Amino acid sequence: MSNANKEVIGAFIEEVINQRRLERANDLVKEDFIELDPLPGQQQGREGLKAVLHQMQTAFPDMRWVVDEMVAEGDKVVSRFHWTGTHKDNFLGIPATGRSVKVNGVVIDRLESGKMADSRILMNSMGMMQQLGVIPSPAG
Repeated sequence: MSNANKEVIGAFIEEVINQRRLERANDLVKEDFIELDPLPGQQQGREGLKAVLHQMQTAFPDMRWVVDEMVAEGDKVVSRFHWTGTHKDNFLGIPATGRSVKVNGVVIDRLESGKMADSRILMNSMGMMQQLGVIPSPAG
């Protein structure tokens, strides 16, 4: 089960996020999907997830996610990742800065019947805001 779940998460990252094939989420994510730590304004459900990914893909059109480490046990998959992109459009109320970012994070996905059921994503939002120039970086 763990390896099959890792394959689902790998397909979601590569096909839905990196290849921008949002329709593939219909095969990989339950309709009543729950985001346990949603982005501001993110709606619940598979359609809410697709909408927030579309917003990110619009704001960072060259966005690319890379899994640095993945561990699975039972119905859960934990992925340590980073994503990169160039801020070309509005994101969370922040107008395009033209700056490139590299954002690290960890996501814990729970699967049911081979589909993503819920997710908890923890990203270095402070670091992203510093890279975008919205929050000053610490002196050093």
